[in-house]
Amino acid sequence: MQNIQLISPCLWFDDQAKEAAEFYTAIFSNSKIVNITHYGEAGYAVHGKPAGTVMTVAFELNGQAFSALNGGPMFKFNEAISFQVKCQNQEEVDYYWEKLSAGGDETAQQCGWLKDRYGVSWQIVPNILLEMISDADSTKSQHAMTAMLQMKKIAISELVQTSAE
Repeated sequence: MQNIQLISPCLWFDDQAKEAAEFYTAIFSNSKIVNITHYGEAGYAVHGKPAGTVMTVAFELNGQAFSALNGGPMFKFNEAISFQVKCQNQEEVDYYWEKLSAGGDETAQQCGWLKDRYGVSWQIVPNILLEMISDADSTKSQHAMTAMLQMKKIAISELVQTSAE
């Protein structure tokens, strides 16, 4: 019996659901497009999408289920929702930052956050940052927080150097 994920995000796009799913699945390992549905004649008066147009795309990113919906231009992404990518090292931080920020909004980059070409917000977070800002030594945690707040993409070496000061 297949393990069904109880909660999964659904991302609302104007008409880029398939394009976005292909973009994301090309970045994350263990990822795939699972299913694509299309609009039919039914409901045209409500959705306004021509029959045969992509309606939804079910996809997985590193085993996490997502769906993307081509619902029209009325809703846009904002920073109130973001996806965290937890990274083991600087190489992973650099990889995800480069891939996800390509074509995105460079003015929205701060403290490890970026906005991709579709307007979706991502947090590219090295695990060591989470450890450092939750350090029991409040001086160390505050140094790490201060350093992070000055960065766009998180630089682990700068975090470690700051905590040693």
